[in-house]
Amino acid sequence: MRIDLTDTTAAAVRTALMRSSQQLGGLTTGVVLNLVIVTDEARQHDALRAASQAGREHPCRVLGVIARDGRSESRLDAEITVGENAPGQTAVLRLHGELAEHADSVVMPLLVPDTPVVSWWPGPAPGAPGADPLGVLAQRRITDAAASPQPLRALRDLAAGYRPGDTDLSWARTTPWRSLLAAALDRPRGPVRAATVTAEPGNPSAELMAAWLEGRLRVPVRRDASGGPGLTCVAFHARDGDISISRPDGRNATLSTPGEPDRHVALHRRETADLLAEELRRLDPDEVYGEALAAAAARPAEQS
Repeated sequence: MRIDLTDTTAAAVRTALMRSSQQLGGLTTGVVLNLVIVTDEARQHDALRAASQAGREHPCRVLGVIARDGRSESRLDAEITVGENAPGQTAVLRLHGELAEHADSVVMPLLVPDTPVVSWWPGPAPGAPGADPLGVLAQRRITDAAASPQPLRALRDLAAGYRPGDTDLSWARTTPWRSLLAAALDRPRGPVRAATVTAEPGNPSAELMAAWLEGRLRVPVRRDASGGPGLTCVAFHARDGDISISRPDGRNATLSTPGEPDRHVALHRRETADLLAEELRRLDPDEVYGEALAAAAARPAEQS
């Protein structure tokens, strides 16, 4: 079911959401969270598709907010979709003119009551998401430094404006790497003296990975550049030889350890929907991310 509302009000959108839910059997009874997507026209299709896929695991009311600045008169247009592709409801809100500066007043009455709120910026995000009006509404705030024109600067801005509840998809991209690295160090190999993280230049996941390893291992971690895609290698320089995980093609990795044959493991670069679903699994602050973000911002610029 699709409902288009032109030059409408938040109250009218709320009524349309309630009526459509009742017609399809009370969809909001299974909603576990509200997902507010702050995006633009260029990114809204991919962002809503990722939210729809993640919604199969986390049924949610999705509110896409597209603020159109300019000198046009204040106007709200809404496009509501219910019961298609995924559980929950989706409302794309296009805010024109001065109304674009008050998106929170439009979004607030549309949230499912007594249900957690997550705000997501799939493109460039404010440096302090927790201070943004749409970030203030949320328990969790998801950004993606890799979507910024200057990812490393975005990472430092996020560190300066960090508040508990913030997270970034660049951190989620390191999850399978961190699991493999932890498993690689399960068996004694002698003390690790240093480490190297190799990735394409300006990769924020590599910066977070390097900062996380420095904090956990208490050893220097060097950043090397490669042609990508993304992270391509992490190596531990231990007394008994190097332990490395190398992924040159973005799909399959090779785990090399001294005295043992190489092992091949699947390490695919994950889609946005998978990263989003991972972040939606937890609504409490990710303290490890906060520590890694602060440490990444403190690393000398020449290592970035």
